[in-house]
Amino acid sequence: MQQPDALFSIADRVILITGAAGGLGAAITRALAERGARVIVTDIDAGRAEALAGEFAEPSGIVARTLDILDAAVIEEVVAEAIERHGRLDGLINAAGVLPIAPIADVSSGALRETMDANFTGPFLVTRAVAAAMGQTGGRILHLASVSSLVANPNYTAYASSKAALSQMIRVTARELAPHGITVNAIGPALTDTPLTTDYLADPEFRANAIAHIPMGRLGLPEDLIGIAIFLMGQGAAFITGQTIYVDGGRTLV
Repeated sequence: MQQPDALFSIADRVILITGAAGGLGAAITRALAERGARVIVTDIDAGRAEALAGEFAEPSGIVARTLDILDAAVIEEVVAEAIERHGRLDGLINAAGVLPIAPIADVSSGALRETMDANFTGPFLVTRAVAAAMGQTGGRILHLASVSSLVANPNYTAYASSKAALSQMIRVTARELAPHGITVNAIGPALTDTPLTTDYLADPEFRANAIAHIPMGRLGLPEDLIGIAIFLMGQGAAFITGQTIYVDGGRTLV
């Protein structure tokens, strides 16, 4: 039998995932673990993180940890624990975030701040801690961005602004960390059918409008992100950095 191509292998890589119990995070976590990665499953919901990690039998290396990505001290503890347990940290996938959709007139300053915190400040704090831990050994940092960093959807002011800020942070940190062998990239999905979008998609008009703007004629699925996530975590993507790769069925083309 042909051996797996090392360019696309993530076996034995130590990867920290935030927001791992969410719709997108869980799909990616399972895919990485099934391919032999040692995943540190983190989520603000401890019960869901433990349930997800519990799907994989020891000694798979899969462990769960409660993590609020706005708590810098806990982030550093989790990263330190990963280093102590595995001896290194090869990658970060930041899948934590929120999706508020509302007209600008209905967006309070508090709601705007919460959105920016979840979608920008938290990823910044996690990136800072992971980059410091990787040091000179190199590694992969991957964020879940959005087509909203490019397209101008009405009622997405807070969300789109937070994702645009994240996109620029990715570009700047990629340039800053490149000399250390650390790549920083993002996946930008179109509107994806997950628990985060269930309430919005329950509205037939909202759902039909979303699909109408995607040339491939369907909503995204969590499974659509697996292939590119695996690639960007592996050796084959060693010279790709500062990029947001849109997995969107053509949404950013219209």
